[in-house]
Amino acid sequence: MEQISSVNNKLIKNLAKLKQKKYRGETGLYIIEGFHLVQEALKAGHKYVYLLGTAEALTQAKDNYHVDLTTSKIVTINNAIARHLSSTKNSQNIFMVLKVSEPKNFSFNYGKWVLLDQLSDPGNVGTIIRTADAANFNGVILAPQSVDLYNPKTQRAMQGSQFHIDLITQDLPDVIGTFHSNAIPVYSSMLDHSAKQLQNFAPLPQLGLVIGNEAHGVSKEIAHLCDERLYIPIKGQAESLNAAVAAGIIIYHFA
Repeated sequence: MEQISSVNNKLIKNLAKLKQKKYRGETGLYIIEGFHLVQEALKAGHKYVYLLGTAEALTQAKDNYHVDLTTSKIVTINNAIARHLSSTKNSQNIFMVLKVSEPKNFSFNYGKWVLLDQLSDPGNVGTIIRTADAANFNGVILAPQSVDLYNPKTQRAMQGSQFHIDLITQDLPDVIGTFHSNAIPVYSSMLDHSAKQLQNFAPLPQLGLVIGNEAHGVSKEIAHLCDERLYIPIKGQAESLNAAVAAGIIIYHFA
């Protein structure tokens, strides 16, 4: 177990950079924080690069999660370093560094999937992934233009669901083509009254559901590739639903 007491330590400087997408991409590492996310990673059997925390936080991890504090992967830090590493106002003083484990190639030949077409809000993306997990979907596929999956805000919003289902970043036209080659229908959510109302669709054992960008919806290119377009009727005066709320309604309709 290593002890570090300065924010100017080389390791701490490098880990603090993982808040930025650029450095996550360069190193293939990302950081999570808080007891719940650390616990979910441990439960899922993920191998971590480092587990950092104050002495109190690490003792709690040992007592509650049976973490071996004698290995070189364990780093004791002080409160100042915890504040430096944290992306939250009220840090729990425990952090885990993990390798990006997203597969480079994947075959979408079965199951239920959510496809995210250029979503830009990390809270929405994390919430949709958490909802897909709760509804027992197989996974979520993000267009490359969507928000970074390893953004700290996205990680917090997922609340550990990132360790339960498959999360893939891939061009959606390629994914939809693979779905179709495996006889899996793909439906897109549209704010368009010419589309079919959600209640007219029967649940299916396998499908892809496309959720569009918060401001612009599903792109024309992607909508054209889909088998059906659906919309959620707006019964009040609101112009539209939040993307994550709409996704939740649709996901559970097909769960």
